[in-house]
Amino acid sequence: MKNYFLKAGLLGLLISGTVLQTTLAQSDPTGKRRVTSTYAITNAQVMSAPGQEFSKSTILIKDGVIVGIGSGINLPKDASLISGDSLYVYPGFIDGAGSMGVTRPKDPERPKDLITSNPPDEIAGITPWRSATDQFDGSNSQVEDWRKAGFTISQILPDGGMIPGKAAILILGSSGNTNLIQINTALAANFRGSRGMYPGTLAGVMAKFRDIYQNTLLSLEHERLFASTAGVIRPQTTPTQSAMGPVVQKQIPVIFTAGSDLEIRRAVALQKELGFKLILTGLENYEPVIDLIKSNQIPVLIKLELPDDKAIKAQKDSGITEATQAQYARVKEAYTKALQQASLLEKAGIPFGFTTSDAKAGDALKTLRTMISNGLSEKAALAALTTNPAQILGISRVAGTLEKGKMANMVVATAPIFSEDAQIKHVIADGYVFDYEVKKASKSEGNASGTVEGVWTYTSETPAGSSGGEITLKKNGASYEGTITYDDPSGSGKAKAPLKNIAVSGKAISFDFDVAAGGMNLTVTISGQVEGTSMEGSLSVPQMGSFPIKASLSAPSLIP
Repeated sequence: MKNYFLKAGLLGLLISGTVLQTTLAQSDPTGKRRVTSTYAITNAQVMSAPGQEFSKSTILIKDGVIVGIGSGINLPKDASLISGDSLYVYPGFIDGAGSMGVTRPKDPERPKDLITSNPPDEIAGITPWRSATDQFDGSNSQVEDWRKAGFTISQILPDGGMIPGKAAILILGSSGNTNLIQINTALAANFRGSRGMYPGTLAGVMAKFRDIYQNTLLSLEHERLFASTAGVIRPQTTPTQSAMGPVVQKQIPVIFTAGSDLEIRRAVALQKELGFKLILTGLENYEPVIDLIKSNQIPVLIKLELPDDKAIKAQKDSGITEATQAQYARVKEAYTKALQQASLLEKAGIPFGFTTSDAKAGDALKTLRTMISNGLSEKAALAALTTNPAQILGISRVAGTLEKGKMANMVVATAPIFSEDAQIKHVIADGYVFDYEVKKASKSEGNASGTVEGVWTYTSETPAGSSGGEITLKKNGASYEGTITYDDPSGSGKAKAPLKNIAVSGKAISFDFDVAAGGMNLTVTISGQVEGTSMEGSLSVPQMGSFPIKASLSAPSLIP
């Protein structure tokens, strides 16, 4: 799996020298300082669970397990100490449904005599026997990105068709370990039809799921009769039916990824008809189905991302008609409602967790702060990161809070985690300590002219050597526009692409651009922090990870 990932990266942006080799800005992000004997974080402000007050406490850890927490703890003489003065400690964050480090398996070759109305299950994207662990690479930089954002546990979902396989719960510890907490924890499902064959529509997917479920019921009953009754013909159980058994027997839930309220209603209808355990994820606007979710007591995992605001930024302040003003108002209202989705779930009393799928690790804390500024309480936000997903995943016994006997998974920050100036200094996962560089607050903001406009020269280091280009930014009304140059993947010099989704907020800047490389169309995201005329940040590529990037403002406000 590691070789496949490396190959994909080389064929994508690494060919062009645009994918960057990870140069470690952190003091020890590798986690080589293993908490194997006795270790203590002393005199820190500790929040053991959501809703509790901070208490000045010491946390004593041995072999990756919390063996003591509180004040007045007698520390052994051989204890290694981390000074917790001025630091804030929280339970490690838990990802309810993620794709970090997961790569999509190669599609099987279609047989020449394929009957499209009744294709083999694997050809049709029905592979419940697969495990997400078979697609997981713990050394993938996405794992480090999310750990740096405070996540210590993830339930990873396999990639594939309508039933891609089973999830697994992993701890984000050392890449040299298996890191497996529990395998086959849930069945991943969605309404993704099969192209050019059955089931190819939403209705077809529902019918196929119903057919698989009912046939598995019959198969289990046949197996029971064969084991207890003489003269019964030996059952011919298929791999699909064997793998679906735990779902039918209600031993594990189905995590349905549903992208619309119609799909949510269809998933709930299937659950009510067939009786399996259900977890919902993937929806952006829960408001139309909140009553349905609450009445059926269905756990929810919401996206840890914000809706695109480029339509808001593109709005003009003057020279518009009343009709356009009314349209702008409707767009703003819809955007505001989207930001309030988490708070609406809280007000409805629906416990929810987060899914990191399709989200950006570098934006995680910013996203949470925006949700809080739009009505979500800090208590509910922390619960969605800790106790709620622990309950949904069935691991509350070992994770979700800081207590004696639980796994030593924790986030150590320089300030209360949801405050604007909070930075994560340490993450402890599975007894491994990951240290991150904490930047000192700067009194200056932006460059000398107070703007990010101009020509930025960026550089990166790749396994093939140094590469770079120029980023041009110009303000247009309330929004920004610009371009970026990069080494052409075809080898014909420099290529240029327009920037998309440009966002500037204080020192923070982010934008996307598209690259065609190796037959793939990739959307690359650059995000960073501006200090004077310098910028440091990361370049993120879906399914490949994030890599560091540096830039300097070579021509402030000089737009060619």
